[in-house]
Amino acid sequence: MKTRLLGLAFALVSAAPLSAQGWMAEMHRDVNDAQKKMIDLAKAIPESAYGWKPSDGTRTVGEVFLHVASDNYFIPIAMGKPAPEASGITADPKTVGAYEKRKLTKDQIVAELEASYRHLHQGMALTTDANAGEVIKFFGQDWSRARAMTLTVTHLHEHLGQAIAYARSNKVVPPWSK
Repeated sequence: MKTRLLGLAFALVSAAPLSAQGWMAEMHRDVNDAQKKMIDLAKAIPESAYGWKPSDGTRTVGEVFLHVASDNYFIPIAMGKPAPEASGITADPKTVGAYEKRKLTKDQIVAELEASYRHLHQGMALTTDANAGEVIKFFGQDWSRARAMTLTVTHLHEHLGQAIAYARSNKVVPPWSK
């Protein structure tokens, strides 16, 4: 059984283009997984719950999704990929807060999430296995591209967990758990 699974894993990796194999390919795969779950969850939660939050001082359901989208635009700036002008997001963190506080419908938020993940993958593509050790300015500090990629992936999973808890608090079962 173990040999069969290893063979299947090798076949899947072998099917990827050579440029997409390696550590960064794993980063893209992990983001793809978080992306699919986040978007599926955003679609599954009813619009009536998008204004819900567990307590004062926390983000609403809609704000969590917009936070993910905003950082999907903001983080790639450090990698050399400016955010789309229409997003209003620049290297100034205050633009992120303004983006997140916009009042949008559920469909608009889902569309923002989808577009932001496309942008994130484009920004991630600027980091390769070969330049992962390169130092970039990230949140005003010197970070390696590899460290920035790790933060990107963990950030997405942190907020996926938050969105799952918010969904379950609103009696929504994540679609992949059914």
